[in-house]
Amino acid sequence: MSPMPLILEWPDVCIRIVLAVVAGVLIGLNRGESGKVAGLRTTLLVCLAACLAMLQVNALLAQSGKTAQSMIQLDLMRLPLGILSGVGFIGAGAILRKDGLVLGVTTAATLWFVTVVGLCFGGGQLALGGIGLVLGIVVLWFMKAVEMRIPRDKQAELKIVYERGPFSMETLVESMRAYGCSLTTIAGSAGANGNRVEERFKVKWRAAPKSLDVPPFVEAASAAGVETVEWSITR
Repeated sequence: MSPMPLILEWPDVCIRIVLAVVAGVLIGLNRGESGKVAGLRTTLLVCLAACLAMLQVNALLAQSGKTAQSMIQLDLMRLPLGILSGVGFIGAGAILRKDGLVLGVTTAATLWFVTVVGLCFGGGQLALGGIGLVLGIVVLWFMKAVEMRIPRDKQAELKIVYERGPFSMETLVESMRAYGCSLTTIAGSAGANGNRVEERFKVKWRAAPKSLDVPPFVEAASAAGVETVEWSITR
């Protein structure tokens, strides 16, 4: 990898910008087709900004020395470091927490990654930027299929109100354990006559991320003696 030249030629500038645009578009297409907040335009702008920042650094290299006739001494690395810090704020805005789930982490990481790729291209490290782009495409486009097949821990809170006798909580608990769930009682209370019972559980199980299968507590909603069943996935 050759160092940045002191004098920039326009063909070099154009090549670096074009490669940054290609990187931003290819990675942005993945985010855009997934319906993410930071899609094609955001990713492309971030990559271009990083590339232009490094081009500016390259253009200022010839002025970075301190001579007897000048009191100017530039710390050129502050510019790309400032770009990375700024992208951190954009990435933070892409991360959302909804119903106990954290969303947008991959999008935030993608923005940070494409910034580094843009810095590589803008700094003239074309081979390094190209390798990084290929690896990023592999991770975003192909590793997703692998990730979606890996079972992971899921967690939900279950609230069930029922009448003793017609409904057997023990039967429901046993069926959920047979499904592979672990249950932890959070709270419980009984009515004045002791027949109406309200119980809350923390339920854990393993399933693929997009699996539509849920533990048997959903079936309890239609069981005899059950008044209400409420559940929400917390992780």
